[in-house]
Amino acid sequence: METDLVLADGRTLHVYDTGSGTPVFWHHGTPQIGAVPAPLLALPGIRWLSYDRPGYGGSTTQPGRAIGSAADDVAAIANSLGVSSFSVLGHSGGANHALACAALLPDRVPRCVTVGAMAPFEPSDLDWWAGMVAPEELRASVVGREALTAQLTSGLFDANSFTPADHAATAVAGTWVDLGRNADLATAKGLDGMIDDDLAYVADWGFKVGDIGAPVLLLHGVQDRVIPFSHAEWLARHLPSATLRPSSSDGHISALDRILDVVEFLHG
Repeated sequence: METDLVLADGRTLHVYDTGSGTPVFWHHGTPQIGAVPAPLLALPGIRWLSYDRPGYGGSTTQPGRAIGSAADDVAAIANSLGVSSFSVLGHSGGANHALACAALLPDRVPRCVTVGAMAPFEPSDLDWWAGMVAPEELRASVVGREALTAQLTSGLFDANSFTPADHAATAVAGTWVDLGRNADLATAKGLDGMIDDDLAYVADWGFKVGDIGAPVLLLHGVQDRVIPFSHAEWLARHLPSATLRPSSSDGHISALDRILDVVEFLHG
């Protein structure tokens, strides 16, 4: 089921709901829409909830939003659906929005799973940029909106950001082929969602990861060239209840396969 939810501030969120099972919010990456990828829909007993983040798909833009802003939007969606508690699962930048919900909705989020999550911007004990094959987009984000817009409108993408396993996962016959289609839909109406995401990643997140008390399962490909594995190691050191599950042969996309192994964690 897909619906539009009008918030108190007048914004619209485009919402997805599969209808029955254990509620789990899916947080998509950048750029994506909230449509849940087919491999996740095949997992038994889960009620997938999701939404297009502001500026993507059918959701209104929200300039200046922080990663932590997602918690209010998710709470509003859950309230509209009569869902009191729910786990969260996010991939790539969506993983950090899932962490925001765990931090800011502690009474509603019993567990959190991330895949390819990044660490907060430039902490003192991490070389944040080390290992990123193509950091130009995020470096432009640090400069500001105008520089980022110019970088994104250049249309350049370094294929080396993805490992051979990533390319296989998103190929026509790949397990995660949905992500390519969803990325096209995410930017069909413009780049606002992507720009606001990127700016939020290198700004104050609106929460501290150390405040997350719920169990967090960190899935991360050791070969990840987009968000290096060192980010996952940093998060594991700073999250009070984290478990790090590295996958030695995976990159940024192929690591999504590891979700299929942790269904029991999502069910709680």
